[in-house]
Amino acid sequence: MSEVDFSLEPGGTLRLRCSLTIQQATEAWQTLGTVLAKHDIAAVDLAEVAEFDTAGLQLLLMAKRLASMRRRALSLINHSAAVLSTLSLMNAAGLLGDPVILPSSAQGGGP
Repeated sequence: MSEVDFSLEPGGTLRLRCSLTIQQATEAWQTLGTVLAKHDIAAVDLAEVAEFDTAGLQLLLMAKRLASMRRRALSLINHSAAVLSTLSLMNAAGLLGDPVILPSSAQGGGP
């Protein structure tokens, strides 16, 4: 996935359909920064983020900081498997300040 695709959902949710990696960092930040500046976004839905690396983590941290500077809360929701994997690998879930809900298979849950 190379282009940054998104939609604005009811309730102020920004749904991302893209990869958040070093290859898309510039385009992704231009998109996120513009949308956050023009719209009252309450949450970013990460369910359809196909790839995620440390550049993606930096983008999300910058988005949260931008929202905070504008005295807005910004939640990150529905973390995709790619996002969860990178956050777990880096032990960085706490950096984002949002609850990260693991799918039951990732929690080792079962019947």
